[in-house]
Amino acid sequence: MIIGVPAETKKDEYRVGLLPVGAELLVGDGHQVLMQATAGVGSGIMDEEYAVCGAEIVDSVAEIYARADMIIKVKEPQPAELAAIRPGQIWFTYFHFAANAKMSAAFMASGAVAVAYETITDSASLLPLLTPMSEVAGKMSVQEGAKYLERPQLGRGVLLGGVPGVAPANVLVLGGGVVGTNAAKVAAGLGASVAICDISLQRLRYLSDVMPANVRTVFSDPHTIRELCQQADLVVGAVLIPGARAPMLIRREDLATMQKGAVIVDVAVDQGGCVQTTHPTTHSDPTYIIDDVVHYAVANMPGAVGRTSTYALCNATLPYARRIARLGYLEAARRDPGVAAGINMAGGKVTHRPVAESLGLPYSPLML
Repeated sequence: MIIGVPAETKKDEYRVGLLPVGAELLVGDGHQVLMQATAGVGSGIMDEEYAVCGAEIVDSVAEIYARADMIIKVKEPQPAELAAIRPGQIWFTYFHFAANAKMSAAFMASGAVAVAYETITDSASLLPLLTPMSEVAGKMSVQEGAKYLERPQLGRGVLLGGVPGVAPANVLVLGGGVVGTNAAKVAAGLGASVAICDISLQRLRYLSDVMPANVRTVFSDPHTIRELCQQADLVVGAVLIPGARAPMLIRREDLATMQKGAVIVDVAVDQGGCVQTTHPTTHSDPTYIIDDVVHYAVANMPGAVGRTSTYALCNATLPYARRIARLGYLEAARRDPGVAAGINMAGGKVTHRPVAESLGLPYSPLML
């Protein structure tokens, strides 16, 4: 199989879809690897490192799309890339279809195969290719939230951990999954007073056992969220329904009850956001203000720490990439239901039920 790795074109995206060791192992498996020149530079990886591992360095991204049987990326196809997708070509990347109807329609029309990192599952029904980036985003959410609470950033002017004699900030984390857990850990480590909400009592019991004393667990319901939002200096949106649009937990009218200069970091923006006033932003223009509440909604947060994120992501994706390249996507899906769960579209049909339901499109089960 010919495997192509283009440079990312999403604004302020510094990750790359394959490490040099990945190129070496794929070439060793009998495949040909095409790397776009300078694709790894944002993660501190030079072309020479790929070349010595057997990859062919290609200047033209158009050549990569024309020759490759499988494309390995990090982010969803951007508008300029959509026209280059070929029928039957396998795209292995993050897609987040539920939050992007226009991109979804274009990918369907291409007739290509979408193997989405964010819906592949493992034997424990976890999301092994989403987890590493959720860990990064969870930690970054508090780092960024603390910065935008500073008064020069139009925040409340509150230090997250406080000082002796001055109370720490109140942090509300919506969702007790990977993002929420990492956000709560970092916020607690900085000394904040943290409330973490979830709808799973089993998860809340676990978090209650493992979190430090300055983290309290709270069952998530609309009344509780509204009450906690009024007290919060920083709100982290960390909810996820795999493949589907994020649930709306904070409405526009709720902002009026929040403190002026409070900050919302909506990590769920990739799946449409859990705040009604959320819309995607970029690292170069990350925030906006509505009703005196600062919104941070960068849709590719881990891209800012490209080196850390690339290594964390590729460590997880490479075994799947090798399996799909060796077997083809259908045989890989036959042998592993977790891979089958990652196939969101194929041949112009939506093959993942939550994606179909979120987009209002017919669901067509994958024929294995």
